[in-house]
Amino acid sequence: MKNIVYFDLETQRSAQEVGGWNNIGRMGMSIGVTYSTARGGYQIYGEAQVDDLVQELQRADLIVGFNTLRFDYEVLHAYTTLDLRQLPSLDMLVELSKQLPHRISLDALATATLGVEKTAEGLQALEWFKQGRMMDIAEYCCFDVKITKLVYEYGVANKKLFYTDRFGKKLSVPAIW
Repeated sequence: MKNIVYFDLETQRSAQEVGGWNNIGRMGMSIGVTYSTARGGYQIYGEAQVDDLVQELQRADLIVGFNTLRFDYEVLHAYTTLDLRQLPSLDMLVELSKQLPHRISLDALATATLGVEKTAEGLQALEWFKQGRMMDIAEYCCFDVKITKLVYEYGVANKKLFYTDRFGKKLSVPAIW
């Protein structure tokens, strides 16, 4: 059985707090979450377990995420000497950007394709971190991983995803993965 690992993480600091988007590695991981098809379940990692998270990613046959190459891996590069971009990865944002002339959010895809909205946003997770509400971050991050998994699986099964444009029209985009 192929081990697909769905992955997302949240950070301790915003881009503004670390001097801009060129300093993603300074943001620090607050919580990372994976869902492994081999394990059949979720795993939550705090910053102290980041090495275990990296090891799980290394064992995956495929890592699926949304903006993982440009964001999540860059956060993790502060904790490891490995170039995580060399791991077998499918970044849905990158793949969909090849089909669309604009960026699209995971929330826009999930809402139009599955009728499911994200439970919060990254800025809320930053506030929760400052308040020490790690379980709230873990729950939010688990839900994002679940949405990532469902959107990916829908794309595999139907070869397309849906989103709503700024005029409220529902459009489709090929899911070529």
